[in-house]
Amino acid sequence: MDSLYQRGINLFNSSDFFEAHEVLEEIWRAAPEGEKKFWQGLIQIAVAFHHRSTGNTTGARSLLNRAIQNLSPYPDIYCGIQLRQLKVSLEKWPEAISKIEVDFHLPTIHFNGDEF
Repeated sequence: MDSLYQRGINLFNSSDFFEAHEVLEEIWRAAPEGEKKFWQGLIQIAVAFHHRSTGNTTGARSLLNRAIQNLSPYPDIYCGIQLRQLKVSLEKWPEAISKIEVDFHLPTIHFNGDEF
């Protein structure tokens, strides 16, 4: 699972959101019950930004809001991910998701303080 984990995060951080969601789904399927919503939240973020890239801003916004909700109960660092940093980077996106250009970066996932 570690290689899948790293691959999924690398794909996410490369903005290959569709492939990231495919890989993260494999992890989600095998995850213990207590981690399911966490993985679901990461998958939803990936799918949200994939939708944004195809012009489906309504779907993107909806998924992003659900992802934020699913990730909210988890602590600042969870499964080796700096989750607080990811949550903060998502705060502006529900409103900005339909804009072509924004003055901030796409979110990235940082693992224990370091990007893969």
